Amino acid sequence: MKQHPTPLQEADRFGWIDAARGFAIFGIFMVNVPAFNAPYFLYGGEEYFWSSPLSHSVQTFIDIFFQASFYTLFSLLFGFGLQMMKDRLDQKEIPYRPVLFRRLLLLIGFGLIHSFLIWHGDILLSYGVFGLVLFAFFQVSERTLLLWAYAMLAFLVLPLTLSLYSIRDRLGGFFNQEAINAAKRNYGEGSLLDIWQQNAVDWSYVNNVGSIPFLAFSLIPIFLFGMYLARKGWLHRPDQYVTPMKRLWAVTGVIFILFKAVPYLFGNPEWFQLLQDNVGGTASAFFYVLSVTLLFRTNAGKRLLGPLKWVGRMSLSNYIFQSLVSFILFYSVGLGWYGQVPPLMSVVIVLVVFTLQVILSKAWLTTYRFGPLEWLWRSLTYGGKQPLKRKGKQSA
Repeated sequence: MKQHPTPLQEADRFGWIDAARGFAIFGIFMVNVPAFNAPYFLYGGEEYFWSSPLSHSVQTFIDIFFQASFYTLFSLLFGFGLQMMKDRLDQKEIPYRPVLFRRLLLLIGFGLIHSFLIWHGDILLSYGVFGLVLFAFFQVSERTLLLWAYAMLAFLVLPLTLSLYSIRDRLGGFFNQEAINAAKRNYGEGSLLDIWQQNAVDWSYVNNVGSIPFLAFSLIPIFLFGMYLARKGWLHRPDQYVTPMKRLWAVTGVIFILFKAVPYLFGNPEWFQLLQDNVGGTASAFFYVLSVTLLFRTNAGKRLLGPLKWVGRMSLSNYIFQSLVSFILFYSVGLGWYGQVPPLMSVVIVLVVFTLQVILSKAWLTTYRFGPLEWLWRSLTYGGKQPLKRKGKQSA
């Protein structure tokens, strides 16, 4: 009897993976709110415009523990999820290429809408486009996956870091005042059309032709690491792999601190930031996902991290929800707080909104099987309307 592709069933979900995905959504929001609120992340000058010692301390904390760590964690889980989906389709003897291709094309569609109508800092479009490259890796060995991942990271990081080191005395202190003023004017005071035009300018600034190889060699290796984790099965059956997981947790934790925190003891030199973000960020992603998985094995850890799984199970909806809230809070068509929220208040906004997301996500998933955008994505991916409403209540 011919089988048809279907979404992952609830009984087959791993709570710790959903919690890790929810944790990633929290961390991404912590980085995105300051970037949504002001132009300094793009055009420089953050240390001058938010000049108080408290603001600098908050920025340092976010840079060490959040910046380049949580989009990396999300990327790791993206590769992990695609490999799992491919494996499930193989088990049912269903060709995986058409299903995964539709899934990625739809993700590109979500990304285009998000990028140009809501926020230029979208990651969905990049995931969809560079995710297509993974078709070249689904049939290769685990060893080959690792070799390609390490090689791409090294190709990106080493030459550029050496180049930056060679001109280290000329780095730092740059910011584009004209671009900052334009962003403040259009986002903070302009019409909806002005906002969209400025958004397109900012998107083009980040996603120019020269940045595409940089972005590819930043994301694709992390996708491959995620596929490797899925192949190894450690996160599927953590009780069977406690020892190797703890070893990797310790190693990545040390690398995380060495590359992301220790540079601040030496003034956090700008020439080192590629290594800081790509090596330290990759290590921190492994450290975080292993931390969540290992903690979930304990009752206390499960109670502490359990609420994150509700957010993680509807991560696409929650990611877009965060952008919509930020659009309303910061842009002139809403409350118009653009450029007015210092780093500490950004943290407060994140904590309040994310807490609300945990509550709303649990309430939604008590009645419905998927988040609203997840339901749409799955229905279009699998070529049929998926049942959305539950027949009975779900327990916590």
